[in-house]
Amino acid sequence: MTDPAAMTDPAALAADLVGDRAGGWDLAGRLPDDVVRAFAAAGVLCPQVPARFGGLGLSSVDTGELTAHVGALCSSTRSLMTSQGMVAWAVSRLGSPEQHAEHLPRLAGGTTAAVAFSEAGAGSDLSGMAARIEVDGDKVVVSGAKVWVTGAAYADVVLVFGRYGDGAAAVLVPTSAAGVTVTRVPDPLGCRAAGHADVLLDEVRLPADHVLGGAGLPVEWLVTPVLTYGRLSVAWGCVGILRACLAATATHSRTRRQGGRPLAEHQLVAEHLAELHVAEQAATRLCEHASRCWDESTPELVSAAVLAKHHGAVAAARGASRAVQVMASAGARDGHPVARAHRDAKLMELIEGSNEISTLLLAERALAVWA
Repeated sequence: MTDPAAMTDPAALAADLVGDRAGGWDLAGRLPDDVVRAFAAAGVLCPQVPARFGGLGLSSVDTGELTAHVGALCSSTRSLMTSQGMVAWAVSRLGSPEQHAEHLPRLAGGTTAAVAFSEAGAGSDLSGMAARIEVDGDKVVVSGAKVWVTGAAYADVVLVFGRYGDGAAAVLVPTSAAGVTVTRVPDPLGCRAAGHADVLLDEVRLPADHVLGGAGLPVEWLVTPVLTYGRLSVAWGCVGILRACLAATATHSRTRRQGGRPLAEHQLVAEHLAELHVAEQAATRLCEHASRCWDESTPELVSAAVLAKHHGAVAAARGASRAVQVMASAGARDGHPVARAHRDAKLMELIEGSNEISTLLLAERALAVWA
């Protein structure tokens, strides 16, 4: 039973709901429905929704620390925060006042949501999307197939991006609508309990007011702000992965003895601990900077988020590998925090822009600033 005192503290609520169960959820490949609903009802899945809409109204900096906290407990749960936060931000950014009033209280009060970008032939190149959103009188018809939609297996609604005339649009699609089929991705590498799924949209007919504002704009104009939220959330999640690895390896290396002394006193093990500490600190500072850019609405935000995500993902993947090396057989068991971190961190190098895409974007930034 949830501690009543935790209900007023999102971080305490997360610790109470997750406890030591994340390993079991990872092995099962599923989060308990009551846990997902509890997180959603408490507004933790989209904590930046303003208080006037029933949300927690957190700043990006405070949201980031909460995201890292949840990420250290369970990357699958953190993945739901990233997905739902992106949907809420898209509604805030693109929606009309009427759409704000209708959808934001639901998203902050119990409705679960996912966001669908990728397709089999359009991953990083979203200009290659084939999904279509077409007007038919006072309705819109949504057709297409989206892949690897994180959280879709738990979602009440999916925000679908697709082609709209010569541009693009975003539409809120209830998963209960006729023509929607959600199929779980079997045995994903990382974040196994995050409800990754493919979403088939077979001429789904919806009221036209399900389409958010900006319909017809170039796809990058619609997608970039939403991806920026996602990249920053993933970056903070990577901080959480690094913190989980540090906690596990520091505890293990202090208590496990080898050659008559604690592992931590062996210099090569100490190097792993030091590098993990450096990685966590550097990732945290980059995330804090990017979140301050968000809170202050600076023009540096987009590049700062890419930088934080790129560094965080690379550092988390390398850090998790170091953690497994230090833990050895103690951490090389499925479901163990560092074993989960090893798989989850690799996925962070792929989602919301792969390492290669991030590298190209950062190279463009370097040329713009320094050339």
